[in-house]
Amino acid sequence: MTCKVANLLKKHHQEHLLKFWSELNEKSRAQLNSQLEALPWENLDELISQYVTNLPEIAIPKDLKPAPFFPTIPTDAKMATLYEKASAEGVKLLHSGKVSLLTVAGGQGTRLGYDGPKGTYPITPIKEKTLFQYFSESIRRFGEKYNTKFTWYIMTSELNHQATVDFFKDNNYFGLDEQQIVFFSQGTMPAFDNDGRLLLSAKDSLALSPDGHGGTLLALKRCGCLKRMAQEGVEYLSYFQVDNPLVSIVNPLFIGLHALEKSEMSSIMLAKTGPFEKLGNFCVSDGRLQIIEYSDLPDELADSRDAKGALRFIAGSPAIHILNRNFIENLTSGHQFSLPWHRADKKIPFINDIGELVTPKQPNGVKLESFIFDALPLASHTMVLEAIREEEFAPTKNKTGVDSVESCRKMLIERDAQRLERAGVKIARDAKGAPQYPVELSPAIIVDDEDAVQYCAKHKITDLTEHRQPIYLG
Repeated sequence: MTCKVANLLKKHHQEHLLKFWSELNEKSRAQLNSQLEALPWENLDELISQYVTNLPEIAIPKDLKPAPFFPTIPTDAKMATLYEKASAEGVKLLHSGKVSLLTVAGGQGTRLGYDGPKGTYPITPIKEKTLFQYFSESIRRFGEKYNTKFTWYIMTSELNHQATVDFFKDNNYFGLDEQQIVFFSQGTMPAFDNDGRLLLSAKDSLALSPDGHGGTLLALKRCGCLKRMAQEGVEYLSYFQVDNPLVSIVNPLFIGLHALEKSEMSSIMLAKTGPFEKLGNFCVSDGRLQIIEYSDLPDELADSRDAKGALRFIAGSPAIHILNRNFIENLTSGHQFSLPWHRADKKIPFINDIGELVTPKQPNGVKLESFIFDALPLASHTMVLEAIREEEFAPTKNKTGVDSVESCRKMLIERDAQRLERAGVKIARDAKGAPQYPVELSPAIIVDDEDAVQYCAKHKITDLTEHRQPIYLG
C-alpha cells in the first residue's frame, strides 16, 4: 500500500477498506491498491454528501416547457420539402462514410432470467437470433445498401466485456469483418453504504459497478475510439441501446435533419401513451433541451393539457440519439469530463467486518450512474424528431409483461407483417387483428420497405394467407 493511498483513506475516513490487508497475497494487494488509486478522491466527499448521505435535491426549473420537435408526418409543404432534402442529405452522408454506429451493451440478462450479456439473448420469434446477431445482420445489409463498411462501436462493462468479445469471435462476427467492430469497456464507480462508507465485494476488491451510459463519452475518448473516428473521417455517431431490436440503426431522415439543423446532439422522441409512462420527458429550460426523468416531473406538469386536451409534455425519450464526434471531443478534451450523477438505491452484496459475504434482501446501499441524455443541455444546437413507436421501440427489459421479451417479439412480428403488407403481400390475421402465424424477416436481406418490395417481387410473393406455419423470409 502506497503512503499516498493510505493517507487518502485516512483523510476521507475510509480506513476500513484495509481491514483484511494483512490476509492478502501480493496479487490481491496490487488489485485493491490499483482500485483505490483510481477512486475520484478529489470530489469523493462531495459525492457522498450530495448523493449518498443526503438525498439529492430535484430542482425543477420554473421556466420548464415542453420541447419542440419535428413531427413524423410533415405538417405543410415547406416541412415536406425539408424532409426530402434531409433524407437525401442523410443518404449522402451514409454513402460517404461519415456515420458510425454505437451500441451500449454493458448489461447482463439477469432480469430476463438469463445468465450472460444481454446482447447474447435470443430475441427473434422464429429463428431465435440473438440481439447481437440481429444488429450485425442489419449492419451488414445497410453496408450493402450504402456501399460502405460501418464501424460499429460496442460499449461493454467489466462484467461482460470478455464474454461479449468471445461471443462475436465464436460466431465469426456474424459475417462482419472483425476490423469493423470495436469493443470498449465503460468506466466504473464504487458503491457506498447508506453512511457513505465504500463497500468491499471481496477482501481484495471494492464493490464496483458500471458508471452508466453517461460514461460512454469519456470511455470513447479514453479507449481511443474518437481518434479512430477522426482517422476514418466519421462525423456522426448513431447511438442506440442493445435491448431495442426495433430501432432504426441507420435512419437517413434523422441523420440528414441532424446535419441540416447543425445539431450537435439530436434525439428521437415517441408520443407518450399517458402522462405517467416511464419515459424521460423532453423539456426546455433557459433555451436548452433537457430530459426530466418520469419520476422527477411533478404530477401537475406531467398531466398538464393544452386547450385541446392533449398532453403538453407528450415527448418521451426511447434513448436513440445522433451525436457529433466534434461535440464529444470538445466535452472530453480535459479527460475529467463527467455528467451529473443519479442515485440508485440497490441491494449490494458486500463483505462485512468479519470477512463474510452478505447478500442483502433489501436495498442496503447506493450506486451512482450518469446518463448520456444529460449531455443535451451542453450542446449549442439540438434537434428532436418524432418516430412511430411500433417501428422504433421494443425494449427487452423483463421476461414477461411490459417492455418484455414477450412484448418485443410481438412487436417484431407485427412490424415485419406490416412491412410485407406494404409490399403488397396478403397476411392472414386472427380475430383480434394479429398475424395468425409468427412472421420474421431476416435483416440480412430486408431492413426497410424498399428491401421488402424488391424481395417479394423477385420471389413472386403476393399472398401468404394460406401459409399454415411460421413465416420466415431470408
